[in-house]
This record gives sequence, structure tokens and C-alpha cells, in this order.
Amino acid sequence: MNILSKLFLLSLSVVPAFSANAAPADWYKWRSKIDTAEVCSQISPGAGWERTSGPFKNAQCEKLKY
Repeated sequence: MNILSKLFLLSLSVVPAFSANAAPADWYKWRSKIDTAEVCSQISPGAGWERTSGPFKNAQCEKLKY
């Protein structure tokens, strides 16, 4: 076996270890800069919004992660 084959096999064995640590994104409350509207989202709804609290475990922004 040449060195390239060994490196390839090594890289295949490492990839599952990294993907096993993947976790869902955190949820945050976002407040509109225009009015008092609030939403719960994993990403910013846009430029007119600011993050107010979080991270949360769920999509209802009820259970704090920490």
C-alpha cells in the first residue's frame, strides 16, 4: 500500500468522528427594531431585527439551553 492509500483510509476513519459531534443550531428570540414584535428563530430574520435572549433548546424559545 502506498502512502496516498494510507492517507485516504485514515481520512475516511476520521470523518465519522467529526460528524458524530454535530448538534442542531440554538434558538434565539429576535425583536423587531420597528415595533415590539418578537420571533423565535435559529438565524436572524433580517437587518431590522436584534437578538434579545437565548440560546434556547426549543423552537418556542421557552427552555434555556444553559
